[in-house]
Parts: sequence; C-alpha cells; structure tokens
Amino acid sequence: MDTSPKGIKLYLLGARPKTIPAAIAPVLVGTVIGVRPDSISHLKAVNAILALLTSVFLQISVNFANDYSDGVKGADKERVGPLRLVGSGLVPAKRVLLLAIAASFAAALCGLVLAILTSWWLILVGLLSILAGFAYTGGPIPYGYKGFGEIFVLVFFGLVAVGGSAYVQSGSIHLSYVLCGLSIGLYAAAILLANNLRDIKTDRLSKKITLAVMLGDPITRVTWFASLVVANLLVVPISLIEKKPTELLSILAFLVLIKPIKVIMAKGIGKDLIPVLQLTSLAELIFAMLFSTGTFI
Repeated sequence: MDTSPKGIKLYLLGARPKTIPAAIAPVLVGTVIGVRPDSISHLKAVNAILALLTSVFLQISVNFANDYSDGVKGADKERVGPLRLVGSGLVPAKRVLLLAIAASFAAALCGLVLAILTSWWLILVGLLSILAGFAYTGGPIPYGYKGFGEIFVLVFFGLVAVGGSAYVQSGSIHLSYVLCGLSIGLYAAAILLANNLRDIKTDRLSKKITLAVMLGDPITRVTWFASLVVANLLVVPISLIEKKPTELLSILAFLVLIKPIKVIMAKGIGKDLIPVLQLTSLAELIFAMLFSTGTFI
C-alpha cells in the first residue's frame, strides 16, 4: 500500500514549513527594534507585513530551489531527514523548479512594493537575496557545496532580514540592528549546522562539501553549541545600547536547547539529530518572541 503523501500535503511538505520560524524571527526582531517602545504608535504595519511576506516567500523559494538542485545532482538519494520532492521521485524536477521560481516571484513582488513605499535601494538587496538563494545549491558554483551555506543564512536570514525590517520602520540603521542581526543569524546558522551534521555521511558520499563535512563531526558539534551561546550573549550589549535590561528575557529561550544539547553531547547521529534541528528552529522563534516582549515591557 502506497503511503506517500499526495496533492497539497506533498507540496506543503516540500515547502518545509518547519523552517518558516527562521523567516519569521528576524522580521519580528527587526520590526520591534526598529519601532521601539516610545514610538509604537508609529508602527508601519503594512511595511511589517510586506517584510514578513518577503522573508517567508524567500525561505520557501530557497527550500524548493535546494530540493531541485540536490535532487537533480543526486545528493538526496540516501536522505536521513524529511522527504524531498525530487529526490523521492514523487514530483518532477521541472515542477519543483517552477515552484521555486513562483515563490521567488512572490518574494520579489512583495519586496518591490516595500521598496516603493520606503527606499528603492531595497530592490538591489532583494535581487541579491533571490540570486543568493538559487546559487546556494544551484548554478555553476553552488556555494552551499563549498562550505559557505552558514554564511548565507547568517547574512540574509540574519543581518539583512533584521536590518531591513528595522530600516523600513525607522528609516535608519543603528548598531543595535547589526547586533540583533548577528544574534538571529547565528541561530539560523545553527539550524543549518544541525541539518548538515545529520547529513555528513550522505553528503560525503554525494560529494556535497558543507561546512560540517569540512569541519568533521566533533568540531561541528562544538561550532553549533558556540553559535547558540554567542547568539544569546549578544543580547547583553544590545540591552545596554537600548537601555532595556528586560531584553535579557530572551536568553530564557536557551532552555529549549537543553534537550538538543544533550543529544549533541551524547554524539547522536542520523535520525537522532532531527529533533535537534526542529528544537533549534523553535528556540530561535521563542528567542525572537521573548526579545520582543522584553523590548516593550
């Protein structure tokens, strides 16, 4: 009996909904830090919604583009993690590519409207984000296969997403935006590290050289932990700059990481690392929510 998902459920799985928190968290933090408590009445809700939609559609586009590129290159043949559309043979590669393009178009459209309402230079940022998403595992030189994937998420789902979301609220850039972007970006990088740690064995077989493959298992585990520690410690200088000690409340998100840390320390492999990936993503979203709460207390 065929138990494979079909129809809308199949495509929803392909969009990887569990990665969406990594698209929501930076926009939430950026919007909050851009608005600030003393000017909440000046919240530009339309800008915030457009920034969120741009980020989410970009995330979905990257997911489908990654599915397509890994699938056609055979990198998903021996997957340990969740189902992939092309690698599983359930969806034709060209259709997945069209889905990636459609999601990119949606992100570009939302970003264009946001640029019209705020600043035209955001168009360049948006184009770079989309191109970087497709070049992650696609194109002639897929940098995701060269160990630069974590840098991509740190920059685009950290610095750019947080800074851009803050900018469309305040119309300026501050040091606290950069530090918030680094903090959220390190969370995003840790999510990818957990994913690539799980896939070290299969990635080596398919000659996919991720940062985890380059560093090796033990150092990747240390790097994952260090990324999350630094991500939380950055809240200290942010709270000092913002003069909001209540922002330190966000560090409580680290409690969500207790179970993943135990799995990492116990040298869990394969499917044991799936909860690490999921809980790291959840911790990022909770971190963003607690930071926002602390900012407005």
